[in-house]
Amino acid sequence: MSSTKPPADATGGKAAAQGEGEGGRYPVEEVALVVPETDDPATPVMTFRAWTLGLASCVVLIFLNTFFTYRTQPLTISGILAQILVLPVGRFMASVLPDRKVRLLGGRLGSFNLNPGPFNIKEHVIITIFANCGVSYGGGDAYSIGAITVMKAYYKQSLSFLCALLIVLSTQVRYLHHQSRSFNFMESYRQ
Repeated sequence: MSSTKPPADATGGKAAAQGEGEGGRYPVEEVALVVPETDDPATPVMTFRAWTLGLASCVVLIFLNTFFTYRTQPLTISGILAQILVLPVGRFMASVLPDRKVRLLGGRLGSFNLNPGPFNIKEHVIITIFANCGVSYGGGDAYSIGAITVMKAYYKQSLSFLCALLIVLSTQVRYLHHQSRSFNFMESYRQ
C-alpha cells in the first residue's frame, strides 16, 4: 500500500498555520492540544494578581537561589516550581479578593481592579515570565554579590547595606544598558 501526499498549496502551508486550512488546526498537533487556538483580547493580563504573584515569585526565587549559591554543592530552584505554586494561589486570590476598583491618588495616576474575574492563562504566563527573571543570570544572583561576599569573607571589610545595594543595582542597570544599546536611537544621531 502506498500513500500519496496531498499537493502543497501555493502559500507554502501558511494558510494551515494561520488557521485557514483544513479544520482550522495548528499544524503542530502537540501545540494545538495544549495551547488554545483562539485568543480573547478582552482577557486581562497585567492585573493586581499578576503583579503581586509575579513580583513575589521573582523576589523569592532570587533570594533562594542566592542563598543556596553559598553551599558546597549549589542548588538552583527553577522557575517551574513558581509556575506550579502560583496556579492554586492565583485561583485562591480570584475567589477571595473583592471586585473593587482602586484609584491611585484619587484617580490621577489611574486605577485598577483588585479582581477582574477568574484567574486566566495569560496571568499565569506573565507570572511565569516574572519568576523566570529571578533565575535568569547564573543561578539568579547578581554578579556583584560575589564581590561583596569576597570582601567580607577574605578581606574582613564590610559595606553598609545601602552601599552594597547601590553596587548591585548599578551593576545590573549597567548590564541592562549594554544589552539595550542596539535599541538606543540616539546613537544614530551621533556622527
